[in-house]
Amino acid sequence: MKKIEHALELLMFNSRWLLAPFYLGLVFSIALLLIKFGQEFFHMLPAIFTMSESDVILAILTLVDMSLVASLLIIIIFSGYENFVSKINVADHEDRPEWMGKVDFSGLKVKLIASIVAISAIELLKAFVNVSNIGVAADSGTWTVGDKQLAWKVGIHFVLIVSGVLFALMDRIAEGTKSHHSKK
Repeated sequence: MKKIEHALELLMFNSRWLLAPFYLGLVFSIALLLIKFGQEFFHMLPAIFTMSESDVILAILTLVDMSLVASLLIIIIFSGYENFVSKINVADHEDRPEWMGKVDFSGLKVKLIASIVAISAIELLKAFVNVSNIGVAADSGTWTVGDKQLAWKVGIHFVLIVSGVLFALMDRIAEGTKSHHSKK
């Protein structure tokens, strides 16, 4: 019976490697994002002198948005792989990020929601910069499609912020509970 139990535990432990293709897929996703980043950048270049200031800001915010998503993917890949699959053996590499190997699942959740809030903020900023093009009619007294889109974006951003604060608060409470139990 002990052999069966050990074999079952070994199978479950080694099943963590089933996550590796997911992380590899995320690496390829960064490459796809890089292609779209290049496409947006080179699409903007020829028109830079004829674009309005708000159009330039919108184009740059789009590039910043893609950069934040790529950074978020790196955090997820490194932290997820190290937390759930295997340690990444590059400890002596000069370019190894300081946080690598130190972000646990709780820290990953907080970094994830913070990145999502930052991405949402960029999207909201893009909407505010582009507010004249989304059909907002303040004088009519009725809600237009643009008004509703903007209201939804603000509402979703607010929900993301509240969620982030609640995640951080839950983690702080959990840490306090752990240290309280370890003192006994």
